[in-house]
Amino acid sequence: MRWALVKVCLAVTTMVVVAFAVPLGLVIREMARDRAFSNAEREAAAVAPALSITTDRDQLERVVASAGSDAGMAVHIPASGDAAAVDLGRRRAAAEDIATVRRLGRASTTEVPGGSTLLQPVALSSGEIAVVEVYVPETEVTNGLTTAWAVLAGVGLALIVGSVAVADRLGVRMVRPAQRLVEGAHELGEGKLGARVPEEGPNELRLAAVAFNSMADQVVQLLANERELAADLSHRLRTPLTVLRLNAASLGDGPAAEQTRAAVAQLEREVDTIIRTAREAKPQTVAAGPGAGCDAAEVVRERMAFWSALAEDEGRKVRVAGVDRPVRIPVARADLAAALDALLGNVFRHTSEGTAFAVDVHNGEDAVIVLVSDAGPGISDPEAAMARGRGSGSAGSTGLGLDIVRRLAESTGGDVRIGSSVLGGTEVRIWIQLDGREPVRRGHRGAVRRRRPGRLVSTFNRSRSLP
Repeated sequence: MRWALVKVCLAVTTMVVVAFAVPLGLVIREMARDRAFSNAEREAAAVAPALSITTDRDQLERVVASAGSDAGMAVHIPASGDAAAVDLGRRRAAAEDIATVRRLGRASTTEVPGGSTLLQPVALSSGEIAVVEVYVPETEVTNGLTTAWAVLAGVGLALIVGSVAVADRLGVRMVRPAQRLVEGAHELGEGKLGARVPEEGPNELRLAAVAFNSMADQVVQLLANERELAADLSHRLRTPLTVLRLNAASLGDGPAAEQTRAAVAQLEREVDTIIRTAREAKPQTVAAGPGAGCDAAEVVRERMAFWSALAEDEGRKVRVAGVDRPVRIPVARADLAAALDALLGNVFRHTSEGTAFAVDVHNGEDAVIVLVSDAGPGISDPEAAMARGRGSGSAGSTGLGLDIVRRLAESTGGDVRIGSSVLGGTEVRIWIQLDGREPVRRGHRGAVRRRRPGRLVSTFNRSRSLP
C-alpha cells in the first residue's frame, strides 16, 4: 500500500511537472528569440535617421560603425536618377527578400545560414525605400536558454522528489497502523489473547483499531465466561460422584469391586482436572518449551493396563506394539491420556463384547503415529464421525471424543484419519508432528496431506495382526 501510494504520487507529480514545464520551456525560447530581434530592431532604428538625411556612402559607413554592429549590419540603397545603388556591409539575405520588403514597406525576418536577418525598410528623402539588414546569429537567439531550461528541469525534479518524500511519509502514516492491525489479528488468531492495537493513524484505521480492541476484549470475556461455565458444570458432577464412590465402597472385595472403585477414583481425578483446566488463563493442550511433552510409550502402557482389566472381563483380545522404547512427543501427558481414553472408550462402547482391539505406536523421524484399531463393524461415515456434535450415528455417539483427539493432533501440526483396520473394523490414526511446525488451519473434516517419512510408512503393515 505504501509503495502503491508513492508510485501514484510519482506519476501524478511527473505529469503535472511535464504539463507545466514543457509550455514554460517553449515560452522561454520565444522570449529569448524576441529579445534578440528587439535588439536588432533597435540597431536598425539607429541608422534610420541618417538615411532620411543623406545617402552618402562615407557618412553612412560612419553611422553604421557607430551603431556597433557593422559586421552584422548591411544597408541596401536603391538607384535613384543619376545616383547608383549603394550596398554597405555584407549582404546575407537573398535579393528577392530585399526586393519584397522594399515593395511591401514592412519589416520581415528571413532564415540565413548561421542564424536569421531582420530586414527593416527606411524611407529616403528622394522617396525611395532603403532596406537595413541586421544579422541575428543563432547563438544570440539561444543565449541563456540552456541555463533557463536547466533551472526549470531542476525545479521540476525537486518538486518530484519532494512529492515522493511527502507521499512516502503519508504512506508510512497510513501503512503502519494497518500493519499493526494485521499483526494484532494474526496474534489473536494464534491464541494470544493479550494482543491489542494502538489506536492511532488516519480516522478510518483508528476506528478499526478501536473496534478490534473492543472485539478482543469481548473474546477474552467470552472465553472467561466459557471457562467458568465449564468449571461450574463440571463441579455439578461432584455430588453424583460422591454417591457413586460411597456405593462403590460398599461393594466389598473382589476384582469387579476394585475395578469399580478405581474407575470412580479415575473419574473424580478427571473432573478435578477439568475444573482446574477450565479456570486456568491459558489452555494446556500443547506442551511448551524444550524437553516438554511426554513419553507416548509410557502413557500407552499405563492406559492399556487400565483398559486391559476390563477387556479381560469382556473376553476381548488386546495387542500393544511399539511401546518397548521411549517415544517423546510434544503433547502434555494428561492430553494424550484423555485422547487414548476417548478412543478406547469408544471401542468398549460401540463394539460388542469379545471384539478384539489393538494399539500401535510408530516412531518416525519427524512424526509419531498412534493407531487404535478394532475388529468391530466399523464406521460407515468417517467424515460425519469427526464432526463435533454428530458422531458416528450410533446411540451415545456425539463426536466429542474424536474432536478431543483431532484437536490434540492438530495442535502439533498433525491430523487424524479414520479408516478400515486389518482387524476388519475401524482404525483411527493419530499423526503427531515432532518438528514444531505451525498448527494446521482447517475445519473438522479436512485433512492436509504432507510428506510421510519413508521409514515410518514402511512400518505401518508390520505386526498388525492379533496373536
